[in-house]
Amino acid sequence: MGDVVPETEAPADAPTPRYSTHIVLTTYPGQSGIDPVPLNWGAADAQSRGPVLVSRSGPLLKRRNALGAHGGSYSIYNALAIAAGDLAADFRPDLRNSEPTFRFPWQPAWADAHRIVSMDPYGHDVVEQFRAELAAGWDIRPTMAVTRANMKLAEIGEAVRAGQLEVDGSIVVDAAGEVRVTKVAVEPVWYLPGVAERFGCDEGTLRRALFEHTGGSYPELITRPDLKVFLPPIGGLTVYIFGPPERVSDEKVKLALRIHDECNGSDVFQSDICTCRPYLAFGIREAIREAQAGGSGVVIYFRKEGRALGEVVKYLVYNARKRGGDTADKYFTRTENIAGVRDMRFQALMPDILHWLGIKKIDRMLSMSNMKYDAIVQSGIRILERVPIPDEMIPSDSRVEIDAKINAGYFTTGKQYSMDELAQVKGRGWEKWEDVTHSID
Repeated sequence: MGDVVPETEAPADAPTPRYSTHIVLTTYPGQSGIDPVPLNWGAADAQSRGPVLVSRSGPLLKRRNALGAHGGSYSIYNALAIAAGDLAADFRPDLRNSEPTFRFPWQPAWADAHRIVSMDPYGHDVVEQFRAELAAGWDIRPTMAVTRANMKLAEIGEAVRAGQLEVDGSIVVDAAGEVRVTKVAVEPVWYLPGVAERFGCDEGTLRRALFEHTGGSYPELITRPDLKVFLPPIGGLTVYIFGPPERVSDEKVKLALRIHDECNGSDVFQSDICTCRPYLAFGIREAIREAQAGGSGVVIYFRKEGRALGEVVKYLVYNARKRGGDTADKYFTRTENIAGVRDMRFQALMPDILHWLGIKKIDRMLSMSNMKYDAIVQSGIRILERVPIPDEMIPSDSRVEIDAKINAGYFTTGKQYSMDELAQVKGRGWEKWEDVTHSID
């Protein structure tokens, strides 16, 4: 039967239960009734590959072929809605008219079990590909969505007014700087053997680490080695395409690309301690410019707040920097002291979305990151030019960050500083701010 919690008799005045009192904690391969729907990662088409099933409801519990839950980090909010009685535990979405606004052409990478390991290459098309299974009541949900919209960014409006971008009526639609964009949202779907291969470890070690460091939340990572796909409770990514989306995979046209990792403090609230918002705005501007010139512009936004360390850790590092003397030579040391590592974004999985889009070469890479560059090139995609953020767009208090990164290997066409010179690059202090008094070792 697998591990279960014994059934208990509910009190007479108890609310109507949303679940059976019989709780299955884990399952095992070969257990009575266990019959996963075949899932052949890397198959040539969606039907041959099979649907991703993670539902635990009713008879699907024994037919699941994947672990985790749809929605990434939002799966927790889904659970809260059910617990609060706002959502039925057996709810099934009505997916009529939710199909993509652009049908991305099939790419060879979709059928490569090594090329795409962190997303479902057929996750945008489940309504079309698994229509019969959906009609039969299977809980198959999209893990990708493709839509279109207009966007408005203050810096783009300024670029239009400054004559840096033209109003063409197609991409930039008006003098206020409103821009048409195609958007692709992606939730993580991990093929565990492929993820382990990317990180240079064996699958067993990966499964044990995921089990232990999610507080034992997914015991079937250990008990079900036959299930190779895991939908982790983390954030995904969004693709922003400027210009006709069919150009993205066309090698005959130029492509400008910005890979951007989330920074709420700068991207949204425009903190000046880092270059994130300025570089994002620059990337969007250059992507639009390339699209207007007959090429393609793409910006990909990953949910990896604070170098995937999280905003709490990021703010703790800020405090340690400001109280300890914020100089560029100690920039990474402050992070390592609190987080243990400089960066946990680990760009090994990042190129998957590029392969899904069919990108084979990047004419202008709008990034200085050596980690991103290496991951893309090592995955077989050529980068013809790397474009650093212009000096005039770097906030003064972020020189500590950018100069430390350049010294650590980030690409630049400007000056590279020695460690002695980095010690002279100092950030703004808190001299005129109230602060809790602490001793500084």
